[in-house]
Amino acid sequence: MVETTLPRWLEWARQIQSISQTGLTYSDNEYDSERYRRLMEIAAEIVHSHTALPPQALVQDFLAQTGYATPKVDVRGAVVCQGRILLVQERADQRWSLPGGWAEVGDLPSAVVVREVREESGFEVAPQKVIGVFDANRNPPLSLYHAYKIIFLCTITGGQAQPGQETLAVGFFPFDDLPPLSANRTDQRHLAEVLAHLQDQHRPTAFD
Repeated sequence: MVETTLPRWLEWARQIQSISQTGLTYSDNEYDSERYRRLMEIAAEIVHSHTALPPQALVQDFLAQTGYATPKVDVRGAVVCQGRILLVQERADQRWSLPGGWAEVGDLPSAVVVREVREESGFEVAPQKVIGVFDANRNPPLSLYHAYKIIFLCTITGGQAQPGQETLAVGFFPFDDLPPLSANRTDQRHLAEVLAHLQDQHRPTAFD
């Protein structure tokens, strides 16, 4: 188990935002709704005081998060061929990550990874096991929203390398010679766990 301390300001802002999001969902009168919106503004002010993000844009983003506040789920596929790991170059930051993305409502986690690997890399895959379930937001770069990351070990069943709408390039890389990583999507700890599972097929699923 890995425990990394969040900055207190981010912890406070997340908690206030989640309380106000849930409160707005179940509020049955305008007075309470006004109080919860004010909490949203306070959370935005906390974030603004430690970042360059404009408070009004933060409030609008917070208000766009609806329903009971829960962590988001990021699903990634670890595909290894001849000792090399499949990575995709993200269009957003030109850095590299395991193919994957946010889970969609109604999808099985295994179906998410199949779809995301196909859309981002061009390869058809079959999930084999869950390598790990990680807290995605306790290491830099930190995110405003709490998320869990599920990494599946997958095997290729078809397809060919082909970037998608969110990716610029597709490649296989040695574990000891990796390109610059898109750290909020994939970091060295995730890849080290993938490698450990390849070296020990009986290794249990990692979790935070």
